[in-house]
Amino acid sequence: MSLHDDTDHMPRPGNDNGAHSPHRGFWRSPGGIVAIGFLLAAAFLLFSEHRAHALGYLPFLLLLACLLMHMFMHHGHGHRAGHSRRRPGPGPEGDVR
Repeated sequence: MSLHDDTDHMPRPGNDNGAHSPHRGFWRSPGGIVAIGFLLAAAFLLFSEHRAHALGYLPFLLLLACLLMHMFMHHGHGHRAGHSRRRPGPGPEGDVR
């Protein structure tokens, strides 16, 4: 009796070369293509109907993006997250404080 399982190497039914067919995702299926079409049409209609007042918020969104980038990139102020305080070591002259 062999410890090696040979069932992975056996050809699958209905497939001549033994390789299994690649799995297509939802977005490549006919229903997914229809969904993409609906989403594109909805995005176009939303943009064309609400362009005037949506673009009026653009300067405020830019300021909000700057604030959020500042907060997330600096991890807030005063928390010292991820920063370790090192003890002062020997100076250039070699003296220890």
